[in-house]
Amino acid sequence: MKRTLLFLLLLAGSALYAQDKKSPLPFLDSVTDFHGFTCYEGRFEGRKACVVVPNGEPAKGKPWVWRTRFWGHEPQSDSALLARGYYVVYCDVAELFANEEALGIWDRFYQQLQKAGLHQKAAMFGMSRGGFYAYRWAVRYPDRVACVYADAPVLDIRSWPLGEGKGPGSAEVWETFKKDFGYKTEEEARRFKGNPLDLVPEIVKGGYPMLHICGDADEFVPIDENTDPFEKKVLAAGGRIQVIRKPGVKHHPHSLKDPAVIVTFVMSAYR
Repeated sequence: MKRTLLFLLLLAGSALYAQDKKSPLPFLDSVTDFHGFTCYEGRFEGRKACVVVPNGEPAKGKPWVWRTRFWGHEPQSDSALLARGYYVVYCDVAELFANEEALGIWDRFYQQLQKAGLHQKAAMFGMSRGGFYAYRWAVRYPDRVACVYADAPVLDIRSWPLGEGKGPGSAEVWETFKKDFGYKTEEEARRFKGNPLDLVPEIVKGGYPMLHICGDADEFVPIDENTDPFEKKVLAAGGRIQVIRKPGVKHHPHSLKDPAVIVTFVMSAYR
């Protein structure tokens, strides 16, 4: 009986705590739980948007993580940074491959986050094709990027989804990509020069540090077609990149079970 009463009191306390905390943006009108942290959700221009807030005082300057894709997947780094006063943010632009429409939505969403007082610069988190999104945003708005953490990232559409190399690619996603960028023919699409691998000079000019974590046996986004050549180009251009290779690991699982390296990387970028 006492345990039941204690549980009900804790539950009521949690509900009151969620009610007392004000939503950072008016269109985020529902409250959910994100691994023990308050998550405000809603729709922005018809797309899912989320802002997870730290339980205690925000870190100085209200730094934040911008999840570019695959919301909630492998959240250990998110949780660790939330515990240190960071915010975690998401705005769904799947499946637009960071084209002009997607970047426009994100720009307007970013402006709303600035009104809410978040830091000018975000720690961009991009898993798989999310890395493609993160870097195309970073090229457009380098002054809004504190760092980029890319996990098994797609950096060349010829590798994935086209599948011109070792990987199988995805015919369905390739068709989506062509539609997103308005290509009418295969040849037009193959001449696409907006890959992160093509944009290394612009990426390096941003001056932000980069961390890649990849399985060296990735069967879908082969490391030797994506991160390996990207790293070589970045270093040759004087950029800052660290690559952690997971021996024998395929495309999944993403991230690291112990997020300490990622957390240190992000916090160091803000310092």
